[in-house]
Amino acid sequence: MGGSSVVGGEPAQAPDALILGDETAEIARVVVEAAPGVEKIPAAERVYAYVKAAILDRVYPGGELVTEGELATAVGVSRTPVREALLRLEESGLVKLYPKRGALVLPVLPQEIDDVLEARELIETHAAAKVWPRRKRLIETLTERVDEMRAHRKAGDAKSFLEADRAFHEAIVDAAGNQILAKLYNSLRDRQVRMGVPGIEVQPVRMDKSITAHQEMIDALGANSVKRFRELVIAHIAEAASDLRGTR
Repeated sequence: MGGSSVVGGEPAQAPDALILGDETAEIARVVVEAAPGVEKIPAAERVYAYVKAAILDRVYPGGELVTEGELATAVGVSRTPVREALLRLEESGLVKLYPKRGALVLPVLPQEIDDVLEARELIETHAAAKVWPRRKRLIETLTERVDEMRAHRKAGDAKSFLEADRAFHEAIVDAAGNQILAKLYNSLRDRQVRMGVPGIEVQPVRMDKSITAHQEMIDALGANSVKRFRELVIAHIAEAASDLRGTR
């Protein structure tokens, strides 16, 4: 498909916008819209945000080869920052570089689903144990996220609902205080986005079910049951795994 997914340097709009980290998403928006101040963002960062957004939105689907030249033209930079950005994306497991040819967007394989969700379970259950001594403070943050999920569900705002959902889990991992694990966790969530689960999670019945599951986690924290909290985290991820396999 090559450059067929890009029109005038702008990714075609995907049916359901997917969720990036806030900073990356904002940079991607600024680049696509050529908004004022775009030139102040480092060129490599602009390319990275642009390509990552296109991959996660499946504008560049798995198996597509993109060239340095087309990306340089799309973002309006030279090829040097494009190479820097593609190296970062390769480290994230999103592309594989082929010298003098370009970057191949890696397809999602069934084993990757298992690997990503197993890693999520390990990180989230580890984080639950680490934050247990200060769980009361965490309860306040998580309650705010669930309140946001309820508000977005009522408004029918699926994109914001998913952002609040992701922020709920990131708050648990961030509270554990391990920046390396937090960074790894964010990359896992990015990879999960590409697997297609957001498209089915935004159904009203699934949104209601998700809110209930997250509230149960908060209740377990308040009831001083670390065992129950871990069980709920595992069950929640297992539900995500079932949904993901159903989209393959």
